[in-house]
Amino acid sequence: MQLGNAIKICREQKGLTRTELAEKAELSTSYISLLENNKRDPSLSKVEKIAEGLGVPMSILLFLATDKSEFESISSELAEKLSLLTLKLIEKSSNGKPSLSM
Repeated sequence: MQLGNAIKICREQKGLTRTELAEKAELSTSYISLLENNKRDPSLSKVEKIAEGLGVPMSILLFLATDKSEFESISSELAEKLSLLTLKLIEKSSNGKPSLSM
């Protein structure tokens, strides 16, 4: 699982700097940096704070952090659909909330 990569993907998609995310999640910028570089494993409560700071469901972060090998049991078509939907969920809509439109 690569949670740091998922945090970075969502943060960049939302157009946030590490400092902005750190402020929203009430964590330090250096801690966010360590997470994004996969040098720390956050507690579940910190993942929840980060998800809230990003404005995405925690489950989206966990899905994006999933290794490809964990998808071997599902079809590639389903994995592709899930990935597309996940990316749509983190897109900024005009009101700043995740968009569910396809």
